[in-house]
Parts: sequence; C-alpha cells; structure tokens
Amino acid sequence: MKREIMITGDGSKTIHMPDLNEQYHSKHGALQEALHVFIETGLQHFVEVSLSRKRDFKKEPLHILEYGFGTGLNAMLTAQHNADISIEYTAVEAYPIAPEEVEVIDYGNLLEDQELFAQLHDTSWDKKTQISDSFEIEKIQTTFEKLDYDQKFDLIYFDAFGPRTQPELWTQPIFDAAFKSLKNGGVLTTYCAAGQVRRNMQSAGFTVERLPGPPGKREMLRASKAF
Repeated sequence: MKREIMITGDGSKTIHMPDLNEQYHSKHGALQEALHVFIETGLQHFVEVSLSRKRDFKKEPLHILEYGFGTGLNAMLTAQHNADISIEYTAVEAYPIAPEEVEVIDYGNLLEDQELFAQLHDTSWDKKTQISDSFEIEKIQTTFEKLDYDQKFDLIYFDAFGPRTQPELWTQPIFDAAFKSLKNGGVLTTYCAAGQVRRNMQSAGFTVERLPGPPGKREMLRASKAF
C-alpha cells in the first residue's frame, strides 16, 4: 500500500495512505492533536486528579498503555512531559513504521531532542527499556485483539486508525479488554467521537465524556473506570 509523508496544518509531519484516505495523525495538525487529546486531556488531567488525592508518583509510577505506537509522537511527548513523575509506558503496535519513515518524520528535530526520538524507535520490541530516570518503555508487537491485562494501567491512549478504516479496532470486545486492563479510577482518551464508539465504550462499563476536540474536530472522548 502506498504511503506518503504529509505536512499537517501545524507544520508537523505524519504518514498518509492515499488508498485509504487515512493518516496516522490529524491533517489539521499532528502535534496539536497529540498534545490536546493525549497529553492535556489525558496525562495532565489524570495527574492533576491523582495529585489532588495525594498520590506520590515517585513511589507509585504512572502506568500508561498506548494502543497504536505508530510514529512514536505520543510516547515522546509523554517522556518529555514531567521528569518528577515516574512513568512506565507500554506501547502496542502490529505494524511498526519503516526506518526511513522515522528519519523523514523527524520528531526529534521538531521537539528538540534527537536522542530521545532515536531511543524510542531503536529500542528492542517486547523488552522493557529504561530511557531516563523517570521513563521506561516496553514496545509490544502484536494486535489489539491479543491484549489481556488485568487492572495494570492508569491511563490508556487509544490511537488506532479510525473506525471508518478499521472498524474491528473499535468494537465492544476491544473496549471490554481495555476496561479490564485499567485500574479502578483509570482513564482512556481518544480522538474519536463517533456515536457507536461511545456506545461500545459505555457497554464495556466506561463512563464517557464528550469533550472539545483538537483543531479540525468538534469533539473527542474521554472514558473513565469508576473507583
């Protein structure tokens, strides 16, 4: 399948697949979307709520699961976010992008940390790697359907290709597994706000909020698992 590098609305790059009319990030701004959906509405929100409950992230690391490692943008922004928070990051990806795509996308230059971007992509699959004192990553090459965790994660970044292209990734069984993998009080964020996706999340047990989306999208979803 043909793949092209696209410059998005905020100047950051993504991968575009013209045959599917689909891309890894929003054409309106890859960086803006990642920051809004996953960092601000996901990570920052969860940390603020947890700190209000007196959680000590040095003693109790934040466990994040990413559905769709893709270009590594979400992982990189998370690793850069706050050195005072210890993060253990698990990223799932069935089809890793090619080394030449990593080089051209060049988020290391965009986010002014070439070493970190290279580390995230060069680390071995299916092996935990300590990137810094506060950030550990394990990239797992598998499909979403094979995930089976039990109350392990605090936060899920759900960043699969959209339901128009891959509806099988947005079904209730997928969200059943995501719900099971979250600790009580855990949160899932995604750029998608489709009605059927929201209903599938609710059927899996989530409480779902419709929130303002990133540039180019009216809404996004944040789902939570009750304490």
